[in-house]
Amino acid sequence: MRILYSFGIRCYAAGVYVASLFNPKAKQMLAGWRRTFGRLSVAPVGRGKTAWFHASSLGEFEQARPVLEEFRRKYPDYKVCVTFFSPSGFEVRKNYPNADFVCYLPMDTRANAIRFVNLLRPTVAFFAKYDYWFNYLEQLRRRNVPTYIFSAIYRPKQYFFKWYGKWFLNQVRDCFTHIFVQNEESLRLLQEHGIDHVSIAGDTRFDRVHAIAQEAASNAVVERFLSFRPDVPVLLAGSTWEPDEQHLLRYLLHRDERLTLIVAPHVISPSHLDWIEKELLKGVRCTRYSCMGGTDPQSRVLIIDNMGMLSSLYRYAQVAYIGGGFGAGIHNILEAVTFGKPVVFGPNYHKFKEACDIIRLGGGYSFERYEQLETALDRLLDNEEAYRQASQQCTQYMGDSLGATDRILAVVNKNIPNY
Repeated sequence: MRILYSFGIRCYAAGVYVASLFNPKAKQMLAGWRRTFGRLSVAPVGRGKTAWFHASSLGEFEQARPVLEEFRRKYPDYKVCVTFFSPSGFEVRKNYPNADFVCYLPMDTRANAIRFVNLLRPTVAFFAKYDYWFNYLEQLRRRNVPTYIFSAIYRPKQYFFKWYGKWFLNQVRDCFTHIFVQNEESLRLLQEHGIDHVSIAGDTRFDRVHAIAQEAASNAVVERFLSFRPDVPVLLAGSTWEPDEQHLLRYLLHRDERLTLIVAPHVISPSHLDWIEKELLKGVRCTRYSCMGGTDPQSRVLIIDNMGMLSSLYRYAQVAYIGGGFGAGIHNILEAVTFGKPVVFGPNYHKFKEACDIIRLGGGYSFERYEQLETALDRLLDNEEAYRQASQQCTQYMGDSLGATDRILAVVNKNIPNY
């Protein structure tokens, strides 16, 4: 099976090479792989104690951050290397100040794995959530490097548990020092297949979004925009796509003047922003954040046309609409829930545990048809008791879910050399 796996990896690498001829993201990835070894050979890691944190992309990195930053606080004499597979992570976090070195992880061939681990010489290694690179894991195992995966989720339909997945599952069993899972189902599934060095730590994203909420600064532009409509409820729609935006316009018209909308589209290209402003919201007074949003007292809609501030803006909402539910899946609901804000989202949410949890608890609603959206939002915006109960459930859910980072490092501490 290792031969087949390595063959598949080489086929994937060939596909990236072909795609790089016309796809900018694939071109970035290929260039990043090619530079890694040269950069790593002169990097300030690999000499003395080094902690390696790997994340597939930006989302997984945000899950890794609480563990990385607490590890760095507890073990300041360790150098920290962060690797990414995707440009979406590397390009955003290549200057991350809590890492001594940030790079792409080259494709998982045996030769690359041997060369990379020989240069980095990690003392301990961490993988976030889903990324399993079995040649790298094998090289860490051969060198007796304590290796962990955290915030992991396992489901019966994953390839590990198919008829062809025994080799992969054996690698998971043999290569990880400890496996930190999010839930009881994952724990039970691994134990049923003979893997006992596993425990429930929870999801480190809760620790991360809680920290973001604690650090969130006020936003003068948004506060000025809202000051013109002080008694009007605020709906903040984050990471929206076109189907979400169509529903939001219909609801905005339904509420007439009884709603202020802040919308942060997932795509902020000039063409999409122009479509929202000139076509979708035609006839509705709106303004863009970058155009000194908040100075027009007649605007009912504020369009957030930049990246990076959404998570801190949920504090201003009464209710949050989370986009993506009419596509591949919803975006992060925890950034709103951590502020105690009830959430509403489209139908494609079932693979997200936190979304299922929050619906079960009554802190959020899903909808397929516009009429369901209208009913849910009217209830949350007009019924004070319904809103109070939903908000309370969100706050309690966050409080009950914190602490994954501490549980992980309590185990890791037992295997850290010289401590």
